[in-house]
Amino acid sequence: MRTVFHHPIAPFARKVRLALAEKKLEFALELEKPWERREAFLMLNPAGEVPVLVEDDGSVIADHAAICEYLEDAYPTTTLLGREVAQRAEVRRLVSWFDTKFSREVTDLLAGEKLFKRFSGQGTPHAQSIRAGHANIHYHLDYIGWLTERRNWLAGDHFSMADIAAAAQLSTLDYMGDVPWDDHPEAKNYYARVKSRPSFRPLLSDHMPGLPPPSHYADLDF
Repeated sequence: MRTVFHHPIAPFARKVRLALAEKKLEFALELEKPWERREAFLMLNPAGEVPVLVEDDGSVIADHAAICEYLEDAYPTTTLLGREVAQRAEVRRLVSWFDTKFSREVTDLLAGEKLFKRFSGQGTPHAQSIRAGHANIHYHLDYIGWLTERRNWLAGDHFSMADIAAAAQLSTLDYMGDVPWDDHPEAKNYYARVKSRPSFRPLLSDHMPGLPPPSHYADLDF
């Protein structure tokens, strides 16, 4: 069966899982702890990062962006980019926003410091980075609210890879209880809509041993 090497709290692995589920493609999950630098895993992806997709025929696709583009090309019946050229450009712009800007300014400073640094044995969290992540997230939640006041979904009328990229980052931070939802009702309402999609349910059942999510994490109504 098609297999995804992942870590349950890694946002880019979550992104690929959501894309596969939205395209209704069956897959199995293989837990990978990238900081262990397993030789067999490095043979699949020399970068040592999750996710990695292994197709039924043995084809290996590494890197979340490459995997999502591959899925769009290989399984185009359900498009996550849209059909119109301008629409696809807007989806890609917002995917880049969440994959790069949001990840760098928020997720790396919160999840990176509080979780992945601990898992990988890289030392104690950097308090100043965590404070910066908490400050930065308000700007991004405001932007999500601004977009959803003007559009049905982030990039337009239809659910797209832009929403998947956003949800992957938000869900990781929400697992940690680091999203100030009450200060951003528009973003909260948007995320509740995303959480209600069938593709999202497996993510809501993810649990890390010794690190339970807050009570609202799996609650579709918060």
